[in-house]
Amino acid sequence: MSENAGLSGCIDRIELGFVEREATPRLLMKLSIQLHLAGLSLSNTVSILEIFGVERARSTVHNWVHKADLQPEEGRSPDHVAVDETVIRLNDEQYWLYAAVDPETNELLHTKLEPTRTNVIAYSFFRELREKHDVDDAVFLVDGATPLNDACRRHGLDFRYERHGNRNSVERVFREVKRRTTSFSNCFSNAEAETANEWLRSFAFAWNQLI
Repeated sequence: MSENAGLSGCIDRIELGFVEREATPRLLMKLSIQLHLAGLSLSNTVSILEIFGVERARSTVHNWVHKADLQPEEGRSPDHVAVDETVIRLNDEQYWLYAAVDPETNELLHTKLEPTRTNVIAYSFFRELREKHDVDDAVFLVDGATPLNDACRRHGLDFRYERHGNRNSVERVFREVKRRTTSFSNCFSNAEAETANEWLRSFAFAWNQLI
């Protein structure tokens, strides 16, 4: 699929049920949401709107993305799942981003942002992943992190250590998330944890459409 085809398909899937009275044409609202999720800053996104003769504040576009409540599709059945965790800054605090990726398609299956890194949180992450997708027969690729290994064992999942190879798919996701936060102030600034989690879910939706 070409990038243009992916972009068009993603726009078609953006629902604007939250809109009651809005002067902006719906197609431009959808385009703004998708452009921002695809990597354009809010400032550059409102500049695109100005080309069409529409002036909107950055906060307006941010609210559109937030209210659209985009979610990656559920019900996947991958043969392998690459799982990892990394540190993300939320304002002045350190959070842990957990992510699961299908290395064959590069689809982002599930994300979770937590203030700490514990066995309990890792177990919860895998439970949510199993609720969303058919992964019980998948082979999980982990890098030896104790909480992830422990969670696989407690859930009775098949897993193996792999530091490179297919696990690079989840590293690519982390690099893109960090590139976005680096470009936009080096962290999720002025945001609550749930707002950051909502952005990550929206990011996963757009990522899966454009890969």
